[in-house]
Amino acid sequence: MKIDWAALGSVFGVSLVVTVGLVALFTLGVTGLSRREKAAAQGNSAALAVTGAYVAFAACAAAVAYGIYLIVAKA
Repeated sequence: MKIDWAALGSVFGVSLVVTVGLVALFTLGVTGLSRREKAAAQGNSAALAVTGAYVAFAACAAAVAYGIYLIVAKA
């Protein structure tokens, strides 16, 4: 059995980048919801922050769904 180290490294690199990207998107969503709480406490509107949070969460869900699709399609 021979291990293709280049392919293994490529898979590791892509998975690391995608994981960091998903964490960053989720963090943006949580930050947007946090700004909504701050704006509500001050009596202001934070529609843009909430919309951005929902878009970030939707992008996270889409990325996870695409990953599951890739796993199922290759099986």
